[in-house]
Amino acid sequence: MIRRAKIKSLAKINLDLRVLHKRPDGFHELRTVFQTISLADTIDIEYEPARRTNISIDDPLAIPGNLVVKAAQAVLDALKLHARVHFRLRKKIPMGGGLGGGSSNAAAVLMALPVLAGGQVSPEVAAELGSDVPFFLTGGTAVGIGRGTEVYEIPDLKPEPILLVLPGLHVATGPAYKELDSYMGRGLTADDSSSRINEFQAFVRVLATGRSAKAASPFSANDFEAVVFREFPQLQTIERKLSKFGASEGRPGVRMTGSGSTIFAVFGSRTERDRAEAVLKRDRVFGKYLVMPGTLVNRGSYQRLWRRQLRQHMGADQSLWPPQSRYAK
Repeated sequence: MIRRAKIKSLAKINLDLRVLHKRPDGFHELRTVFQTISLADTIDIEYEPARRTNISIDDPLAIPGNLVVKAAQAVLDALKLHARVHFRLRKKIPMGGGLGGGSSNAAAVLMALPVLAGGQVSPEVAAELGSDVPFFLTGGTAVGIGRGTEVYEIPDLKPEPILLVLPGLHVATGPAYKELDSYMGRGLTADDSSSRINEFQAFVRVLATGRSAKAASPFSANDFEAVVFREFPQLQTIERKLSKFGASEGRPGVRMTGSGSTIFAVFGSRTERDRAEAVLKRDRVFGKYLVMPGTLVNRGSYQRLWRRQLRQHMGADQSLWPPQSRYAK
């Protein structure tokens, strides 16, 4: 019997991102706050037991090394199953903008495919697929440390309205790290990073106390902005433009997400957000950029979405997380 599911795979933003010393494994030590947002890709999944494994994907963008396929193979390997698995991927999360679309797609497969197949997969598989993938197994608001794969939930935020501005620039993550190392004089040691860790912890405290990304924004930072804005000054222009909006609710909180190039603004109301969107779309310069409205999605809403998506395939106790399969032996 073929089992099917239609999945919404949500994007993320980084409300704060600090790049610290380089680790012995070659990666940088990070401190970040992840936040799921309403922008989403759609993945249709078909699963059917078979004697031989065949994984296929209908992907109009023909993404090289698509993480959807890699995640599916990882699930089947972990469950020691052979199956025919077919995906249809419809992308709305722009690629290369720091919104985590590929990581979200991979996490979506790690959560949905085991439910369809009747098994469970260790969360450790997520970290092997990418640094942002483990976060999408929980959603909401969470602190990421290490490579970003070590994730800790913090209190959910208000579902504040946001505006994303995507200028269509691709910022390569590897070169951005090298530029940041040069700019900040690395060789920094773990001890040298302590003051910036303290600043990050202060931001997290304000965020957790006020439950508002907009209110906490003055305490936030993204270390990549210093070097990425220098290479792409139009991104700083976007940030400054967005920062000037706001009236009765005050100025929005504005940051770049990840290593770029998406700039986001968190507003106090939908009215203020919609007004800013209308102004930008009429602007001669900004009108050529992709401007997308959305909202912050808290952990409760994220997990309810997943339960709705997989309800017909879930077991009797639908309060369990991650979702459990009704087909489990």
